[in-house]
Amino acid sequence: MNNVKAKLVKIVGTKNFSDSPKILKAYSKDYSLAPPGMPNYVVKPKDAKEVSEIVKLANEYKTPVVPCSSGVHFYGATIPKQGGIIVDLSRMNKIFEIDEPNKRARIEPGVTWEQIENELEKRDFQVVIPLLPHSSRSVVTDYLERVFPLAVVYDYGEPLQGMEVVWPNGDIFRTGSASTPGYPDSVARGVMPAGPGLDFWRLLQCAQGTMGIVTWTNIKIEYLPKVNKFFFIPFNDISNAVEFVYRILRQKIGDECLLLNNVTLAAILATNWPQDFDKLRAIFPPWTLLLTITGGYRRPEERIAYQENALMLIKKNEYQQLNISEALPGVPGAGRKLLAMLRKPWPKDITYWEHRYKGGCQSLFFITKPIYAHKFIKCVEELAVKHCYPINDIGYYLQPIEENRGCHLEFKFFYNPDDPEEIGQVSGLYAEAAKVLLNEGALFTRPYGILANIVYDKAAGYTAALKRVKKVFDPNNIMNPGNLCF
Repeated sequence: MNNVKAKLVKIVGTKNFSDSPKILKAYSKDYSLAPPGMPNYVVKPKDAKEVSEIVKLANEYKTPVVPCSSGVHFYGATIPKQGGIIVDLSRMNKIFEIDEPNKRARIEPGVTWEQIENELEKRDFQVVIPLLPHSSRSVVTDYLERVFPLAVVYDYGEPLQGMEVVWPNGDIFRTGSASTPGYPDSVARGVMPAGPGLDFWRLLQCAQGTMGIVTWTNIKIEYLPKVNKFFFIPFNDISNAVEFVYRILRQKIGDECLLLNNVTLAAILATNWPQDFDKLRAIFPPWTLLLTITGGYRRPEERIAYQENALMLIKKNEYQQLNISEALPGVPGAGRKLLAMLRKPWPKDITYWEHRYKGGCQSLFFITKPIYAHKFIKCVEELAVKHCYPINDIGYYLQPIEENRGCHLEFKFFYNPDDPEEIGQVSGLYAEAAKVLLNEGALFTRPYGILANIVYDKAAGYTAALKRVKKVFDPNNIMNPGNLCF
């Protein structure tokens, strides 16, 4: 192993190498309940060439490689299961270009949500953002992990475009139109992630760093809206809320559109803890639909007017008792405040919203049909009672996908990370809920940790195919071994 250490230092330099026990320990765990695992080394490469050399060296010595892009991780995917080399890509944080005419930016994996949003805002642009991401999270990582955007109006299905990857054998490869001669100065400009032929970039999505290391990618960007209106629509029942969302999205009403229960909404909006949180979740309705209507560069007022008129016509004809308001009880200026929050990552100087209540949060999420949301919620609440977890402490988040054809449904189990009893309680609830929900039809497209065993055991053919593909691309099994079908 001394040879490995010496060669790693030669590749990245002394300042960008560490085997200090203190540093290694920091990479051995994250915010999840996944068990810790110690790496042997941490390296911080500066470019694709150094990444390639590290991967080739790892193949030579059959040493595991675990890539990570930021210091903030929630699912255990970057915790080494067999030791090896952590390839920390945070040093690779360049925004190479912002191509305004083609609404495209090319960025490295170390670029954070805070960094990209601040740079794009100067140009009146934005990236389509998930629900309040951590400011230090990697944009590339979250997009590769297929996080879902809040803005349903940009329903292009995929925010990524052509990219560069280091395959598990150390070869550098470019996908789609990024592979054309002369790139990045080619006419194609990297705007197409697919072809010619197979979509190689798909192999990298949700692979948890087991199929290669992305060293830069093109992402789609959008104009910042010029005019905005924010509406709060309360519901006592999730099924009624879902039916209303079906109704408005069929007419393409709204930009950001999401449903939060009182616990999640209070965790986001509370200022003083715990007083504000307790007060707000008591006065907030069981469910609140957050809906924005925006106007862009072309006739913004007109767009706002016709969408608002259509919204109010649906209320008049079908939902007379529904309260559609620009105000939220207990939070003065809530619309203005939330609009700014939902278009930005969570502020760096404030405890992350998922950790404000008790310090820890275990999220269970999957894809389903919105009409089945009530069934899954009932299952989780019954299991919470079984595990003595307070139902009133569960956070819910429902994100419509493809005009509500499907939805991302997420449960948040808050716990005290310093309390072994609470950790055990949440761990048991999480594990049993995953099994029950899978049997009820939940689609876990991002199976992390114990979910991997549960999901892949149920999909034998899928698992076998993934293992064969993994063997082709990574014959020495060096890329994050222990993940993606193990």
